[in-house]
Amino acid sequence: MAASDHRVTRDTPVGYALQPIKKKAAIQLMGSRLWGRFNPNHWDPVYAAQTGLKAPIQTGEMSSAYIAEMCVNHFGAAMFTGARVVCKYIASTLANEVITTGGVVREKQPKGDGFRFVVDVWAENEAGEKKTVGWVEVDVGV
Repeated sequence: MAASDHRVTRDTPVGYALQPIKKKAAIQLMGSRLWGRFNPNHWDPVYAAQTGLKAPIQTGEMSSAYIAEMCVNHFGAAMFTGARVVCKYIASTLANEVITTGGVVREKQPKGDGFRFVVDVWAENEAGEKKTVGWVEVDVGV
């Protein structure tokens, strides 16, 4: 199924669930210069254990990136023209956890020739524990 099959349009109703994205918190990525190389809590199991962590923790930016990818799949270029993403990191994502994003349209407000959608978003682990929560505002057909 193509990403365009999930595209949000002006006809999309409140309550519509976005198709999730699944990603593994791979320690190889967590230690890259882009995501957390400056802090060994993000890539070194021994150091993380010495600081009281069960495992290295993923940077918050990584789960935000997963949420952004899900939103781009549904809103396309509209995510890059006036969209707003607000996230709060509420729990650590540990190395090797599988994270699944989710999103549900909460509001649909008329704006210009289209609508401004407000979508509740989150990232959670396999046990259903939320790690990142927030919301996104994006214009469709405006």
